[in-house]
Parts: sequence; C-alpha cells; structure tokens
Amino acid sequence: MLAGAAGGHLETAEDREGVTRLTIRVPEAALRDLRSRLARAMWPDPVRAEPWCDGTDRDFLQRLVDHWLHSFNWRTQERLINEWPHYRAVVGGTGIHFVHVRGRHPNCIPLLLCHGWPSSFLEYRRLIPLLDDVFDLIIPSLPGFAFSDIPSSSGMHVGRIATLYDELMTKVLGYQRYGAHGSDIGASVVSLIGLETPEHLLGVHLPYVTGSAVKRELNHGAPPLTAAEREFLREAGEWNDVEGAYAHLHRTKPQTLAYALHDSPVGLASWLVEKYRAWSDCHGDVTSRFSLDELLTTITLYWVTGTIGSSIRLYYEGRLHPRQLRPGERVEVPCGVSLFPGDIAHPPREWAERAYRVTRWTEMPCGGHFPAHEEPKLLAEELRAFFLPLDDREATP
Repeated sequence: MLAGAAGGHLETAEDREGVTRLTIRVPEAALRDLRSRLARAMWPDPVRAEPWCDGTDRDFLQRLVDHWLHSFNWRTQERLINEWPHYRAVVGGTGIHFVHVRGRHPNCIPLLLCHGWPSSFLEYRRLIPLLDDVFDLIIPSLPGFAFSDIPSSSGMHVGRIATLYDELMTKVLGYQRYGAHGSDIGASVVSLIGLETPEHLLGVHLPYVTGSAVKRELNHGAPPLTAAEREFLREAGEWNDVEGAYAHLHRTKPQTLAYALHDSPVGLASWLVEKYRAWSDCHGDVTSRFSLDELLTTITLYWVTGTIGSSIRLYYEGRLHPRQLRPGERVEVPCGVSLFPGDIAHPPREWAERAYRVTRWTEMPCGGHFPAHEEPKLLAEELRAFFLPLDDREATP
C-alpha cells in the first residue's frame, strides 16, 4: 500500500503512460495529532554529562521540539515541496515516488540521484537549480521511505531496489542511458546498477565508499592491503565501536525499535537529529549546516508517512541479502569519487579501485555525509565535471 495513502497524503493530478502526477497534502488531522503528542512529551531526567557525548543533547532536543510545536509550519514546507513535479509509478509491483525535473535545454543528460538514511528526496532540494540546465533530474524515494510503497514482506534489499530503479529509468521513463549518483544506501544502489546493468549507465558518481563496497575477506589473488588501507580499516573499526550501535540495531532488531520511533515524535527527532549532527561537517553545531526548519521538514516527512520502521529495515534486509564482489569482479563503468572531509568514511583511492574503475578522484575542502545539502555548489561542479565528458548519447528518450 502507498505510504500515507489511507490518510490522503497524496492527491492524483493526472495519469500518463503509467506515471501518475502527485500533489503532496498531509491531512490536518495528522498534523493536529502530531502537535498533541509533542505537547504531551515525557522527558527523562537530565544527567550531568558533556553535551552529546552519550547521545542526543536534551537541551537541544527540547529547543527543537519547542520550535516544532510553536514555530514550524508544515504547510509552508509542503508548498515548497509541491513546487517540484512529483510522480508515482508502479515498477515491478512496487509503487515508487519520484521527483522528475526536466532540464531546461534539449537532450539533457538523465541523472538519477539516490538518497540514503536518515535522508530523503529532500536532500537534493538545493542541488536541483544548480543542475537543471544540463541534466534531467530523477530523484526517487527508496521503497519504505516518504511516498514510495512500504514493503509488506521481506525481500526489499538494495539489489532489488537497483533493479527497480533501472526499470524506472529505462522502461518507465524511456532513458536508454543515464548517469547515477548515490549517497549512503543510495551509493550501494547505484553501484549495483553499475554492476548488474552497466550497459545502461554513462557512469557512477559517489561521495561515499565504505568497507562494504569491497569484499571484507579480500578476493583470492588480490593485492595485499596497503598501509593506507590498513589505516582506513583501523579507523573504520574505531568509528564502528563508538558510533555504530544504531546500525547494529537496525540490522538485527529493527522492528523492536520501530514501535518506539513510530509512536513518539520526540523519540523520532532524537534518533534522526543525532545522526545529522554526527555525520555532517558542522563541528558540533548542527544548525550551522541545517536550520531547525530544514531538520524538522525531514523529521516531519518521516512522521506523517509512518516510514521510520520501514526505512531502518533496509539495514536488516542488507544483512539477510548481502552482495559482495566475486573474485575478479568490480564495477567497470566509469566511476567518480568525491570525498568530503566531514563524512564518516575516508578510504584511500586504492581501496575504492578494488571495487570500481575510478576515473575521477577528488578530495573536497569541506562538507560531510550530506553533500547535496551541505555543499551543493561543490557537488554540482563535480557532477558536471564527471558526467559531461561521458555523454555519448545520440538522442533524447
């Protein structure tokens, strides 16, 4: 069932060739219920500790919730969101919501932009006006996120999503070849498109290459780890010990957590905002990168669509359906990598080259795990520099 469909979150404007034009409209009853829950929030006793050292800081969270209750206006954000063209298509039996911004000039390069967790299609809002002169932009919501279908059974893993997205681009939208950029979970999705259907891709661009992109037990006959790779794995292990509890819980018992986050907007805000602070290049001040309204627009989107449980389940599905490289296998389409210093992983180039044919490698001066939001101009420049020389298409779809 379409996320939020029972509550009327989407209004159909038109149907054409299996694609439905949508307008986002959250029922007022859902917003009243949200405000009621926020007003009745129960707060744990404070503990004397360095702010944020043991999790989300209480003072900040109370400030955020107060803004949510008394100042934040979802209708304003909803109007801004509806300025983009929203669509829905049923692909492989799954309803996929996506934003489709046609470029301003003929024969623009189709560019698939894939978000991760705890993000959404909103992550690309600042990037759209910087790219729509030379790209057609297609920004889908992952299944179980925002206005895409919530899977009703197990099996919706990144490999399946890669197949759905490729079908959306080629069979539904009619693009013969396209570029693909993805961050976080989206990086895994576009990488698998490049691995399974490389003939459809001009190239893959990533701001994020993790250990999971390369088989952890290196392929037989592969070159030994370099000193830089060993240091990367050491740092990744240390990060996982300190910051990785969320992922372990997502991978093992997502449903247990889902009850709490689905029922409490304060709990949901705490779970999400802590990651925006820890993973962005904000030097401890998350509002230096994200305004309170921007944070709350994303948090409210998760709340009104009821998708926090289905979003974190992707980690569980990834554990059940792992896809590691086979001996001698890698993504052979051209790959561009732009590493941002505030991100959670900083692999050396030789690590990425075990899994990808890297043709462009750029170490960026600033930015973190959400570069499309944090440094949209820098990312736009990189996407232009990488994809424009690769465009060998002969005709528009």
